[in-house]
Amino acid sequence: MHLVSADLENYIDRYSSKEDEVQSELSRETHLKVQMPQMVSGNIQGQFLEMISQLIQPKRILEIGTFTGYSAISLAKGLSEDGLLYTIDINEELQPMCARYFEKANLSSKIKHLIGDGRKIIPELIETFDLVFIDADKINYANYYELVFDKVRVGGYIIADNVLWSGKVLEEKKDKDSLAIHQYNEKVAADTRVRGFILSLRDGLNIVQKLR
Repeated sequence: MHLVSADLENYIDRYSSKEDEVQSELSRETHLKVQMPQMVSGNIQGQFLEMISQLIQPKRILEIGTFTGYSAISLAKGLSEDGLLYTIDINEELQPMCARYFEKANLSSKIKHLIGDGRKIIPELIETFDLVFIDADKINYANYYELVFDKVRVGGYIIADNVLWSGKVLEEKKDKDSLAIHQYNEKVAADTRVRGFILSLRDGLNIVQKLR
């Protein structure tokens, strides 16, 4: 899931700002108690998402894929005073843990946690989003993109996580997730309604800005 060596990751972490106490505790609990803890965003990606959000100062954020809530906290820190973040996940078992950490981060009033299939929930959201973060089932990345596009304001951003998939997007014989991610990257690159690039941070972020 990582594209650089452990030594380089340690170096990057050493010379980056440290994660806050709440997110550090959340990360520890995720690794102790939750299956596939590597899915947590972690400090460096969390810092990046927080800075992007603070630069945009969004009124509305949509996150598709909550997991244990780390990235939701990072993104919500940049919301405008009257801002709100919607985060969607199909796993209801993790909702109590997320709620506990949203409360610890003093962000409960700014985060609306929705449980269910994003493909069904997104069409029901009557909102215009400044920022969308896609980090759910890879098979549906292209579907999520189409579902959110008209709900993103012109000038707004769509960020998709894990778009390099540990380098598997380069393999000639791709598994279903690698193929879906590769097809997503192709789809976005061919979309003349956006401009963007892939950032090789952690497992890759595809960042686009809506032009029209």
